[in-house]
Amino acid sequence: MSSYQNADLVLFNAEIWPGFGMAPAQAIALSGNRVQALGTTEDMLALAGPATRRVDLGGRFVMPGLNDAHLHLIQTGLRLAEVDVSPEAAPTRHAMLDALRHRAAQTPKGDWVLAQGFDQTRYPDHRMPTLAELDAALPDHPLALTRACLHIVLVNSRAFERAGITSETPDPDGGLIERADGRLTGLIAENAIGLIAAAQPRPGYDDLGKAITDAGRLLNAYGITSCMDAAVGLTAGMDEIHALQQAEADGSLLVRVWATLLGDPGRSIVEACHARGLVTGQGSDMLRIGGVKLFLDGSAGGRTAWMKEAYAGQPENFGLQMLSDDRLHRLVQRYTGMGYTMVCHAIGDAAIDQLVTAYEAVQPSDPSQRRRHRVEHCGYVSDAMNQRMRSAGILPAPQQAFIHNFGDAYIETLGPSRGLRSYPIGTWSLLGMKPSTGSDSPVCDPAPMPNIHAMITRQTVNGTVMDASERLSNEEALRAYTEYGAYSQGAEAEKGKLLPGMLADLAVFDRNLLSAGPNEILHRSRCEMTVLGGKIVHDFL
Repeated sequence: MSSYQNADLVLFNAEIWPGFGMAPAQAIALSGNRVQALGTTEDMLALAGPATRRVDLGGRFVMPGLNDAHLHLIQTGLRLAEVDVSPEAAPTRHAMLDALRHRAAQTPKGDWVLAQGFDQTRYPDHRMPTLAELDAALPDHPLALTRACLHIVLVNSRAFERAGITSETPDPDGGLIERADGRLTGLIAENAIGLIAAAQPRPGYDDLGKAITDAGRLLNAYGITSCMDAAVGLTAGMDEIHALQQAEADGSLLVRVWATLLGDPGRSIVEACHARGLVTGQGSDMLRIGGVKLFLDGSAGGRTAWMKEAYAGQPENFGLQMLSDDRLHRLVQRYTGMGYTMVCHAIGDAAIDQLVTAYEAVQPSDPSQRRRHRVEHCGYVSDAMNQRMRSAGILPAPQQAFIHNFGDAYIETLGPSRGLRSYPIGTWSLLGMKPSTGSDSPVCDPAPMPNIHAMITRQTVNGTVMDASERLSNEEALRAYTEYGAYSQGAEAEKGKLLPGMLADLAVFDRNLLSAGPNEILHRSRCEMTVLGGKIVHDFL
C-alpha cells in the first residue's frame, strides 16, 4: 500500500459495486482523475494524506458513473427553455393547450412559441390536437409543438405562413406534410420538419454554450458522467462542434461526450469535420468524436418507423423510408472509408434490415478489424436478424426508457404481437451482444430510474408488462448503463467499471440498486453525489 500515498479523495463506509460480477468494496481512493485503489475503509483511509478529502458515505451505494449511450445533449439543454407539455406536465390535451396559452401571454406577438414532449396516446381520448385547436389557442404566435418522439411536429397556421408552406407544397424526400381532403392538418413529420426549423431563429453561439452546461448539470444530478450526443449538427450545424470544443476548453463541459456527427444528405457536417481531422476516436477523455448518424426511419409511436407489416388499423401505412438502398450503401461506404464508425437510426424491422445489409457490406470478415457499428434504437428485430447482427459484430443501441414511456403506444400502433416484443434487451444480453441503454433525451427525461425499472420489470408507465422473458436482473441492468455503454463507444478500457487506473467517474445513490425492489428504485431512489474525473460535480449529501 505504500506506493499509493496521498490520495486526493477517499470515499469510505460505503457499499461499492465496481462492476458486473466483481466483489464489493467498502471504500475507494481517487488520485487525480483516476481510481487509485479499492478495499476496506481502513486500508483506503491509510492512503489519505494531509490534503486528502475524506467523505463518510454512511453506507450509501457507489457504482461507476452512468453512461447514457444515446441522447441529444445540446437539444436537451435547449429544450429546457421550451414549454414542457410532456404527459407528466400536461396529462390532457386541454392542459397542453392551457400551457401554450400561458406561454403565449408572456411572449411578444409574432415571436415563436416552442413546446415539446406531448404524446397523444397518453391522453384519455388518444386524439391528436387539431390545427383549429392550435390556431384558436395561439392566434398571434407561430407555434412548433414537438411530439415526444421528436419525429413529428404540430404547427399552427401562423407557423405555416412563416415557413411559406401551403397545401400545394410538395413533401420533401423522406418527409410528410400531412393533408386531409387537400387541406393542411398541422402535422409535419421527419424530413419535412426542417422546413419549419428553417423559419425559426437559429440558436446563437452563447445559446449553445448555455445549453451544453445546463444539460451537463442536469445529467450530473442523475449520476450520469458520460453520454453519446446523437446527431451533433442537427440544430446549428458546425456551430455545435465549436460550442462543444469551447465548453471543453473553458471547463463548462460537465459530462464526457461521444459526439456523433449528423451525416444526412443536405445537412451533413461530416465533410467539414473530416477536413479538420475530426474522425472516430479523435479527441480527449472529455470530448471524443464518435460515429456518423443517418436517419433511416421515424418512430413507432408516431407510426413513421419503417415496418415490413402495416400499422394496426392503417393497412396502407408501413411508415417512412428515409433513404433508398443505393443511397444508403453509398453513404455507408463513403463514411466508413473516411474512417468513421456508423451509428444510424433504425427502429422498424424494414429499416433495420436495410441498415444491417449496408453494414455487412463494409464489415471485414476478420473480427479484430471490425468497427463497432451500431443500430440506434433497434426496436423490432427477428431472431434471424439478431443472428446476423451478432455474426457481423453489430451492436444494438436501445433506449429502455421507451418501454416505460411509450410501451402502451407501441401495442396500440403495432398490435400486441409486435408491440409486446419491442426492444428485446434480454435476448440481446443472452446472445452476448452487449446492449447499452439510454434515454434519447429530450425524447425521454434522462432520469435513470424509469430506465432501470423498465429493464428489470418490462413494465410501462401504466403497468403493462411488455414480454416478461426480456427482463434483466438488477445487476444486468446496471451493466447495460455502465460497462456496455462504454463498450459501445470503444472506451471499455477507460470507464464503465471502478478499477485502479480507470477514470474516476462514479455515482452515489441513497440505496443499494442491486437489492432494491422495482418500485423502490422507481419512486424512492435518488443520486446524492456524482464524481467526474475525481472531482465532485454534484453533491446532495
